[in-house]
Amino acid sequence: MRMGVRTAVFLLGLGLGTAAAQTPAQNQPTMPMGGMGQMEGMTAGAMKKPVLPAGPLKIVFAGKSAEWTTAALAALPHQTVTVYNVHAKANQTYSGVPLFTLLRQLGVPETQHGKDLRLYVVVEGADGYEAVYSLAEINPDLRDTTVLVADTLDGKPLGESGPQQLIATGEKRPARWVRNLARIRVLSAD
Repeated sequence: MRMGVRTAVFLLGLGLGTAAAQTPAQNQPTMPMGGMGQMEGMTAGAMKKPVLPAGPLKIVFAGKSAEWTTAALAALPHQTVTVYNVHAKANQTYSGVPLFTLLRQLGVPETQHGKDLRLYVVVEGADGYEAVYSLAEINPDLRDTTVLVADTLDGKPLGESGPQQLIATGEKRPARWVRNLARIRVLSAD
């Protein structure tokens, strides 16, 4: 297939190269799975986020922040949940600290009403994968679900999904589970 120089430069700028030299799969590069539920077939440019530095889990709310090392989280009271993971096609048992417990330590209101219902949480993995939860989804007083900062799977360390992974009960797919937790930010939808 012959094309003009302008067309070739335009296509190369889009990352498409020459159509005759590439298969359809090469025209749409996909990213490796970041979070458990990252959409397959997304182009690299559509989901690419900067990689966060490795280190303790950082939680930020209203100008305050806290860092949680693996040892500090392990010392807190844990809760255990069993969930069905459609990717693994199996029930899995996770143990960890309820996310709301960690958020309360930074002053997140225990009982939400009024403007507090505009608060939401952005959960980020070290690979740049992000998921969003409203604060009401995380608060056990408002919803009958559990959102954990898990540190074990079936009684063992998480392995490549850890040291911590966000797990949520009550979801049909683990699309908002985030592996290798790096940062959690509480923001307002003002």
